Amino acid sequence: METLAQMISSIREFLRVPLVAFGGSTITLSAVFNVLVTMLVVWLLAHWSERAFVRAARRAEAVGAVAAIGYTVGRLTRYAIWIIGVLVALQVAGLNLSSFALIGGAVGIGLGFGLQNIVSNFVSGVILLLERSLKQGDFVDLQSGVRGQVREIALRFTRVTTNDEVDILVPNSEFVNGRVVNWTFGEASRRLRVPFGVAYGTDKKLVREAALAAAARVDGVVNDHPLRHTDCWLVAFGESSLNFELLVWVDRPRLMSPANTQAKLLWALDDELAARSIEIPFPQRDLHIRTGDLHGRAAPYSASP
Repeated sequence: METLAQMISSIREFLRVPLVAFGGSTITLSAVFNVLVTMLVVWLLAHWSERAFVRAARRAEAVGAVAAIGYTVGRLTRYAIWIIGVLVALQVAGLNLSSFALIGGAVGIGLGFGLQNIVSNFVSGVILLLERSLKQGDFVDLQSGVRGQVREIALRFTRVTTNDEVDILVPNSEFVNGRVVNWTFGEASRRLRVPFGVAYGTDKKLVREAALAAAARVDGVVNDHPLRHTDCWLVAFGESSLNFELLVWVDRPRLMSPANTQAKLLWALDDELAARSIEIPFPQRDLHIRTGDLHGRAAPYSASP
């Protein structure tokens, strides 16, 4: 028993050995161990708190809106726990927080030279979470050309997943400072325009009939809304064709894959036009050839394909 007590006493003395002095406080091995344990507890608490909010939101009846609110509250709670945890860990380590005022100038210089982008992205992420102008699950189109679904709003970046399942990490500041098209911000449906052309002389009513029939064949096209109906417009007289646009309202799942939706509409449109013997013309050009006669003069010759 005496030997065990001596070992415990020796370990305590070893843990009390000062490692470094900072701002009038002494950091020991015991303080470092306490900080590590505190940060582990803080990390687990923040992780479990965020997951609890998200799970509670997913179990709610209005999954779409409430899930986004749960994600926002959970992520902000996680950040708050991290900040409080760091302050508690410093107190556990025995550091005097007022001593950090001495290094405020150095931190300011560091922010000015190398950390301004990190701070900007962090603040932008908090703004996005508070304003809820961008939510998990939104389908966005950025000024930089990135298009996809928002999967995560992290501390420094937002993860956007394209329809090819490619994850793109976009800095949060790009969503605040740049142009962002949020296709699913408020409404559940959006209108798509599908341009196409037919030969001159084609019956316009027959073209409209084919376009409406093509839209009716594609799942996800809204047909039961009194103010959002499918339509076909004659929009221009082209060089070789009458130019039309098929306008359709699609639901949220279809909107999340705009390229796939347009491909399905074009496929159905081609079938319906072919079934009515409506021609999609090729570009036409007039060709003029000048040939020489017996006296060396050029004679005009014109041919048209």
